[in-house]
Amino acid sequence: MDWLLGSKQSQAKKLISQLADAAKRDQAARELIKLGVDAVPPLIDALQTQDLNLLPVYQHLLARIPSALPQLIKSLATAHPLVRARVAEIFGISRDKSAIPALLDAAKGEFFTVRSRAALALSQIGDGSVIPALFPLLKDKEDEVRIAACTAIGSFRDPSTFDELTNVLLDDSKIEVRQAAAKTLGETRHPAAIPFLMEALRDSYWWYEKEQAAQVLLNAIENMGSAVVQPLIEALGDREVTVRKFAAIILGNLRDARAMEELGMAVYDLHHEVSQTAAEALAKFGAPAVGVLSEALRHPEAAVREHAVIGLSQIKDTRVTPLLVEKLRDPDRTVRKQTIISLANLHDSRAESALKEIANNRTDRELSALAKQLIETNKA
Repeated sequence: MDWLLGSKQSQAKKLISQLADAAKRDQAARELIKLGVDAVPPLIDALQTQDLNLLPVYQHLLARIPSALPQLIKSLATAHPLVRARVAEIFGISRDKSAIPALLDAAKGEFFTVRSRAALALSQIGDGSVIPALFPLLKDKEDEVRIAACTAIGSFRDPSTFDELTNVLLDDSKIEVRQAAAKTLGETRHPAAIPFLMEALRDSYWWYEKEQAAQVLLNAIENMGSAVVQPLIEALGDREVTVRKFAAIILGNLRDARAMEELGMAVYDLHHEVSQTAAEALAKFGAPAVGVLSEALRHPEAAVREHAVIGLSQIKDTRVTPLLVEKLRDPDRTVRKQTIISLANLHDSRAESALKEIANNRTDRELSALAKQLIETNKA
C-alpha cells in the first residue's frame, strides 16, 4: 500500500506543478480535489511558496477538500510559522467551525504572525462566541496582532465591544493601531460608535503634527452618514481650531442640508483656516450655497470675503460670475488678487472680459501681469 500512497502523492505533486499554467490550472485543480486526502500533504508543503499569486490557489484548494481538516489542524500547531499563518487563512476561507478550537489555541501561540492570522480567521468564521477570546489580543505586544484584533472584533459589529475598541482608539501607543480601531468602528456604521469617534476627534494625539494620519478617523466618522451630522454641527463650536476645521470638512462631504446654516456661520470663524474650510465645504452643496456665500462677500473682514470668493468659484452656477466680477473692485488687494485667480478658473466668457480689463490696466502692475498670465494659460 505504501507504493500506492507514494504514487498518489507523486501524482499530486505533478498536478500541483501544473497549477502554475493557466491553461492547465482548472483541470489540475479538479484532479487534486478528486485525490482528496492524498493531495493534502503536497498541498500543505506547497504553502511555503514565495509566489504570492499561486498561494491563494493552494489555499482555496485545501479549503475545498473536507478530508484536509485533521492535517491542517496539525499543521496549524506544528508546522513552520509561515505555513501556520497560511493554514489559519485557509480556515478563514472555508469558515469551518470545526477549526475554532485550534484557531483559539493559535491565537495564544508564540508567533505573532500566526496570532494575527488566527484572529482574522476566527472573525471570518463569524461565530460571536469567540469575541471574549479576542479581547486579550487588543493588548498584544505586537502591533500587527493588535491591528488584526481590531479588525476581527469590529467585523462582528457588536456594540458591546465598542468600549474595548475605544480603549485602543484613544490609548494605544501607535497611530497605526489607533487607525485600525477607528476604521473598524466606522465600518460598523452603528450609531453607538459615534460618541467614541467624536471623542477621538477631540483628542489632539490624532491630529497634532499628524493631520494626514487623521484622515482615517475622518473617513470613519463620515461613514456614519446622517446620524453624525448633529454631533459634527456641535463640533463646529469646539474650542480647538483643528476640530472645527475637521468638522467642517466632513459636513461638506456629507452635504446634509441641516449643516448649511451652521457652516455659513463658520465662514465667519476668527481662525482663517476654519473660515476657508467652511466656505469650501459649503461649495460642495452647489447652487443652494450661493446665497449664503454671497452674504459673506459683504463682511467687513477681508479674509472672510476672500474665503467666500474661493467658495463661490467652486460652484457651477450662472450667478457666481457677476458676484465675483463685482469683487474685482474690493477695497482689499488680497481679495482682488484671489478674485482674479477664481475668475480665471471659471472659464466663463463674462469672466474673461473682466480679466482683460484688469490686464490692460497698469495701475497695479502685479495684478495686471497676473491677469495676463491666467488669460494666456486658459488659451493654451
